[in-house]
Amino acid sequence: MPNANLRSQCHTFFSAAPPRSAAQDFSEMAAWCQAHDIQHDSYGEGALIQDFENKVAGLLGFEAGRFVITGTLAQAVALRLACQDRGNPLAALHPSAHVLLHESSNYQLLGHFTSLSLGNPYRPWTVDELKALPDRAGAALYELPMREIGGQLPAWEELNTVKEYCHEQNIHLHLDGARVWEAAAGYGKPLDSVAAGFDSAYVSFYKGIGGLGGAMLLGRHDFIARASEWMKRMGGNVYQRSPYVVAAAMQLDQKLARMPAYLQRTRDLYRLLARYPLWQTNPRQPHCNMLHLYLPVGRDIANAARDQMAEEHGIWLFGEARHAALPQQSYIEWYVGEALLSLSDDRIATILQQFQALLAPA
Repeated sequence: MPNANLRSQCHTFFSAAPPRSAAQDFSEMAAWCQAHDIQHDSYGEGALIQDFENKVAGLLGFEAGRFVITGTLAQAVALRLACQDRGNPLAALHPSAHVLLHESSNYQLLGHFTSLSLGNPYRPWTVDELKALPDRAGAALYELPMREIGGQLPAWEELNTVKEYCHEQNIHLHLDGARVWEAAAGYGKPLDSVAAGFDSAYVSFYKGIGGLGGAMLLGRHDFIARASEWMKRMGGNVYQRSPYVVAAAMQLDQKLARMPAYLQRTRDLYRLLARYPLWQTNPRQPHCNMLHLYLPVGRDIANAARDQMAEEHGIWLFGEARHAALPQQSYIEWYVGEALLSLSDDRIATILQQFQALLAPA
């Protein structure tokens, strides 16, 4: 049975939020539009989208924002313009950057910029590592939090040192803020404090916010105006963006208010995971409301245990186990959201025990 079918038959979900039907989403969107007299935009112009752009820009302390259909488009354009403005095609990226791992080499094949590898693959990068690059970078990207290494965040003091150095050296510092809402909760700081010192930022609306899709690029007025032209050139000028904007705008405030609760539930989960000494978490203590859990079994065994939990108990644990560096080891990602808020500690403990039994049957 395909995994999607298995997942759809479950009643309990461990990671992120429980799935919703299209009818549910569209019904709530329609009611919100009716209550707020929402009209469609036309090619990104209209009160709905401009109000939302201004709101998000204000939350993060930027002059302007532009709603973009994908973060892939937003980041390619942002780094292209950043390097162009400095007459330097080199953009420093951590080896785990989304741009490098999940965007089909668009930056290289489309000639946007040239990447420089920055930092240790398993840790957030530091200002000393940026200084140690043999070439001067025109731009540098920082992802907060760093999803591919378990949601790690740099220390607050280190992040501020990076911001100061980039400003002094005229290096455009770009924020990959796909999960910046989670980072702000992890730091215990307001969003504009986290984003302060970055020259531009991208945020996502379908991950922690739970929208249907879409992103926003943030920066100075002139930077966003030029970026908008580039996004038109690259096919991003969608006729009506209102469905994506509505899906995000109607729940943004509520989801942001929930982030501290997600973080606290993550801390609760870490304490429960300590009962399993053969399981290892990355990071060792939560930086935000996500984690990677390393298991002492291969990927196929972990995925088979997930499927058996779904078939026998109606519990969906995770999306996909991945190979780890060591043989007979794998890891999974858990994003702590609404699903875990609705489960008691006792229920979580029972689920973990059932999972452990399937990984290491008697």
